[in-house]
Amino acid sequence: MAERSTAAVDVADTSGEEPLTAKAGKATDDGAKAEKVSGGEKDAARAEEQRAEAAEAQPPELHSGHKLARRYRLEECVTRLDGFSSWRAVDEKLRRAVGVHILPADHPRARPVLSAARSSALLGDPRFVQVLDAVEENDLVYVVHEWLPDATELTTVLANGPLEPHDAYQLVSQVSQAMAAAHREGLAHLRITPGSVLRTESGQYRIRGLAVMAALRGITCEHPQRTDTEAIGALLYAALTQRWPYENDAHGLTGLPKGVGLIAPDQVRAGVHRGLSELAMRALINDGATASRQEQPCTTPEELAKAVAAMPRIRPPETAFSTPPPYQRTGYQQGSYRQPATHSRPSGLATQPVPTPPPPLQSRTGRALKWSVSALLIAALGLGSWQLADTLLKREKDQDDPGNSHTSGGSDKKPGGKPIKIADAVEYYPDGQPQHADQAQYTHDGNAGTYWRSKSYREGPDLNPAYKKGVGLVFDLGSKQQISSASIGLHYIGDHTTVTLYAADSLSPSEPLSSMQKLGSGQSSGSSAKVNLKQPAKARYVVAWITAMPYAPGDEFSDAGYKQGVTEVTFAN
Repeated sequence: MAERSTAAVDVADTSGEEPLTAKAGKATDDGAKAEKVSGGEKDAARAEEQRAEAAEAQPPELHSGHKLARRYRLEECVTRLDGFSSWRAVDEKLRRAVGVHILPADHPRARPVLSAARSSALLGDPRFVQVLDAVEENDLVYVVHEWLPDATELTTVLANGPLEPHDAYQLVSQVSQAMAAAHREGLAHLRITPGSVLRTESGQYRIRGLAVMAALRGITCEHPQRTDTEAIGALLYAALTQRWPYENDAHGLTGLPKGVGLIAPDQVRAGVHRGLSELAMRALINDGATASRQEQPCTTPEELAKAVAAMPRIRPPETAFSTPPPYQRTGYQQGSYRQPATHSRPSGLATQPVPTPPPPLQSRTGRALKWSVSALLIAALGLGSWQLADTLLKREKDQDDPGNSHTSGGSDKKPGGKPIKIADAVEYYPDGQPQHADQAQYTHDGNAGTYWRSKSYREGPDLNPAYKKGVGLVFDLGSKQQISSASIGLHYIGDHTTVTLYAADSLSPSEPLSSMQKLGSGQSSGSSAKVNLKQPAKARYVVAWITAMPYAPGDEFSDAGYKQGVTEVTFAN
């Protein structure tokens, strides 16, 4: 038998004979043996050989500094697996960091990856890490996506301990709503893990790898909605307990004890919010969990999102301030500033006589003078009482109609009807670029000294739609309420602030304005903006959308520019 070349690619066949070789020009005796293999066996061997080569396929030698499309400069390889690699890169054209997935064009998953990336890019939902480019070029397929330097993987967050109830509530609420929107467009994730969920500095959650990650790993599923719902339930379980809800350890988390089965989070760790614990079990029921009550299991992200919305809102924890030391009364306040009358006097000092008051006026003139003074005092008291009453009435009127003291046209008036209690508020940012989402709670906390603030912009007062269409907040009134007016307290005073109200379907920060009902708009240059509805309307969720902001100088929070802060918002029916 002729000696084989070391460059040959060997694939063992199933007959136990010597491996077949793909190298041309084999020895005659090898060819004779190959002839013994039937045509069907040859085809099977070739198919197996092709699958093995595809699995071992690696991208061309890439290194830090390599450029794709003369634009994306590779910086650091973060993953190399299953024939593809993932990189942190720089988009030199737009001067921003990006992420890039790269695989050979002949990789068996190249086409599915391209298709998934383009479908994900068409969704354009800011709750997902956006696909920016999907290209086949020079025997390579690469997918470019956003890189969020200020975001932290949920894996890292959970390594520091379980989440507070409010944070866990926000996690399951935001992720379930986002995935419900994706499935409505026919897109699934199938790889939702703590590593695919990012938390930004503002407390918002972003999901990366929609459709693309499953395509890269070759994952398919018959029931994608159930798979994604169970994965969200696993995230919530891990957030509440810092344990992975299966027997095997995963994602830096310890699994459950073997043989115990899936037990409720509030039985794993003390102090877990019971409502969230039951919600996690309803989402994980597809894996054999049993809910502690009789609620139906959640089998789709849409059902899970509705179950979250039906729960009582979980408020963020109150900020702990240091308690001031007990109030100490000083000697002045205790009366020690004046010496007591029984205090002994130094010897040798003469006692000063106490002056005697003059005797009362007893003559006719004295009595007349006394009556005159009394009359003047009575008149003065009457005049003072009248002025005090007039002042109080005027103050009440100003409180009911503060527009008289700020701006004309009543733009600063508070609602004249009965105030409506605000149950919750979140920042509204349909473009995926929040301002200060963690400050939304300050707009209805009853304290005018706290406020939500926007960033500072160079163009104004009307914002440039090409760059920033507006900033806003969405309020939850607890239930459907009849609304006739609203007052939006403003931190920065200037010319001018424009606010428009919309009736929304949920507390989502990214529901498009085009799907909402416009209620009314108002403009003010004073300390508040008043919006009067032409006709009262019913709504539970209301968006306050600011499209113009005054110029304000720099302060401790932001530079000088066009910006605004919202102190207290009031709705009235």
